[in-house]
Amino acid sequence: MPEVDQATIDTVANTAQNGNVWGMVLYLIIIFGVIYLFIVRPNKRRMAEYQKMLDSLQIGNRVLAAGIYGTIKKIDDTTIDVEIAKGVVVTVAKNAVANVEK
Repeated sequence: MPEVDQATIDTVANTAQNGNVWGMVLYLIIIFGVIYLFIVRPNKRRMAEYQKMLDSLQIGNRVLAAGIYGTIKKIDDTTIDVEIAKGVVVTVAKNAVANVEK
């Protein structure tokens, strides 16, 4: 293991052995707080922006869906119909939309 990981494990183990349970609890709260700030919150924000993009889809928008560029022809609750060539329309899940060109 890298030195940082071993130092963390040693710190938690020493804290528990010395009977300082509150120190260990505080240490774990700080660790979970850092994880929340740097991983959970940004991911929630990214997902909210993605959902906002999906909600703003309109007929005529050019989209990248499932690796295919096309123009939206019809929008349902969970799917969209995308025209990828003249007269060629495919149905794609809304969640497959990666990018919208307005």
